[in-house]
Amino acid sequence: MIRKQNKRKPGRERAYLSGGMEYAQYEGADWRAEIEEWIRTALHHSVFNPNKESAKYLRKRVRGDFRRLKTEDTRRFAKIVSRIVDLDSREIAHRSSYVVCYWDRSAQRGAGTKGEVTIAKLFGKPVYMVTEVHPENIPGWILGCTTKMFGTFHELKIFLMEKYGASGLPMIRKKGKKRRK
Repeated sequence: MIRKQNKRKPGRERAYLSGGMEYAQYEGADWRAEIEEWIRTALHHSVFNPNKESAKYLRKRVRGDFRRLKTEDTRRFAKIVSRIVDLDSREIAHRSSYVVCYWDRSAQRGAGTKGEVTIAKLFGKPVYMVTEVHPENIPGWILGCTTKMFGTFHELKIFLMEKYGASGLPMIRKKGKKRRK
């Protein structure tokens, strides 16, 4: 596992929202918007939302439908995607504290989510996966990169509140004290 110093301020947690985009309805923007808002307001963590960051990046570089470039100008498309991969990879490795991964059919079909959770694992970042997919239908590699799995976003929220509390900082428990449920 590679450990590099984060560029974020100490005590300031940051979530990276990983999940299918290329093959997802609305590029996965719906679930990301909802959990981003919750993380910001309930935990006071900052959030890297690839939908927003990719849109900003593409607005400056592409006119029209970016996805059409895949068939119309594959070389240009690949060059742009390569830069987005660099941006997202650096974000996970150096700035994010943890990854929230939504694993569904679009994540299974694409490649970005697989790469993102692998980078998180390599850099020692926890990956919290929300999925309705049965574990036997998730690649072993992905399971090996996952820190904790949840069946719903509600379950994830409960876990994150227990872990970080309303302050947004990791909860420090005194030795010998059991946590309340």
